[in-house]
Amino acid sequence: MIDAALERFCRAIDILIAALLAVMVVLVFGNVVLRYAFNSGITVSEEVSRWFFVWLCFLGAVAAIKDGGHLGTDMLVSRLPLAGKKACMLAGHLLMLYVTWLFLDGSWQQARINLDVAAPVTGAPVALFYASGVVFSVCAGILLLLQLARLLTGRLGERDLVRVQESEEQAELEIVQAGLVRSDAQRGDGPGGTRP
Repeated sequence: MIDAALERFCRAIDILIAALLAVMVVLVFGNVVLRYAFNSGITVSEEVSRWFFVWLCFLGAVAAIKDGGHLGTDMLVSRLPLAGKKACMLAGHLLMLYVTWLFLDGSWQQARINLDVAAPVTGAPVALFYASGVVFSVCAGILLLLQLARLLTGRLGERDLVRVQESEEQAELEIVQAGLVRSDAQRGDGPGGTRP
């Protein structure tokens, strides 16, 4: 039940990211066309686009936490036994929760300080800009706590303990290399082949 709710929540985040990106494109492109073609422009375009971009980045970071898509390396962790992998994941999640708490505290303080400060063009409270950090911290903290609970209750398989995903380019390279090795072996040119 929690997994289904989590999937719906992350799907909603993906839709919101797409909507923010679409509005940004329309504002920026429309502003460029209006400036060059009609010597006019959308006054709020730059400010709103900048704020949407910050929100887009933070919401994307939440989606990446759920999918394990943040940068990382598994050179050491993948070679550890099961207990070592669990210990590394536990330590990593505790560190991430601490950093998320620090980020939440700083973002909350900045949002409170800037609650009465108006943005120069839109007049919106600047606290909305810093609220993106608060929303990110809360969502990331919940996701990290759920993953930690799954680890501590033993609901994670060994494959789930290494959260690094290889890039698409790396996967394509490995497929190409596997195909070359296979074709060399079939022709007899490879390491096990009979040709000199």
